[in-house]
Amino acid sequence: MPFALANVDGRAALVASDSYYDLETVSQGSVGSDPMAALESAGQLAALSDRLDAHQPTGSLADAQLHAPVPAPRNSYGIGLNYRSHAAEANMNVPEAPLVFTKFPSCIVGPYDDVELRSERVDYEGEIVVVIGPGGKDIHEADAWSHVLGLTAGQDVSDRGMQMASKPPHFDLGKSFDTFGPIGPLLVSTDSFADLEAVRVTTRINGEERQNDTTASLMFSIPTLVSYLSRITTLRTGDVIFSGTPEGIGAVQGLFLTDGDVITTTVEGVGTMTNRCVRVSDHCHPTPNFPPR
Repeated sequence: MPFALANVDGRAALVASDSYYDLETVSQGSVGSDPMAALESAGQLAALSDRLDAHQPTGSLADAQLHAPVPAPRNSYGIGLNYRSHAAEANMNVPEAPLVFTKFPSCIVGPYDDVELRSERVDYEGEIVVVIGPGGKDIHEADAWSHVLGLTAGQDVSDRGMQMASKPPHFDLGKSFDTFGPIGPLLVSTDSFADLEAVRVTTRINGEERQNDTTASLMFSIPTLVSYLSRITTLRTGDVIFSGTPEGIGAVQGLFLTDGDVITTTVEGVGTMTNRCVRVSDHCHPTPNFPPR
């Protein structure tokens, strides 16, 4: 049974239509309010979602204060250059294996939170984010979807100055500033999608469409990514994977984010995030002349 999970002001909630239902209430306490703990109860989430008609809604989704549906993942992975068109626009070689980096979990924020800019070279990257359900090690690609709890929308916000301040690039540092990982608005179970191989993500900046593509264009599919990562590290419930961004990033167009810009990210079947950019301060990029250590 499909389900959609939200984090309403720090409490897990199921979503149906335009309403939300407090998870602890509808489960009569069998599932608690902690959004991270709720991820361990996929079977109950599905069963409860099937019976929401028997309950009064807790409130309207339009009036809810939504936070990141996965607010504190143990691990947060990013995949670089996973759309051939993006690799081409960036004038970079197509990777022969998934190009994996870390986005520090501390960068995760909600679907309507501000993105804090600290330089003139901050860029957007709309992505489909994979949320791990039952964890595992050495997962076969054919079994990978059974280890995915659901999908959500994400922005892999990137400070290009910091990212390119060293060779090889600092993918992790440049993409892990506080607020550089908005996700949401909902976590939607995989069985909610008609075709997991054609889920669409779009990014608009101040209403202008900049990115538009689907998972059909991924060079390394979501099952491939799950299997690949699990051969290296044991995946745990709530781990997230930013699966890659399509062409249309700002850097290649000279269109970096500025104070007051609004990033609108939509993933088909999940919903839309709206994040306003706020210039808060400057940071100093490291120089290449540090003494050897």
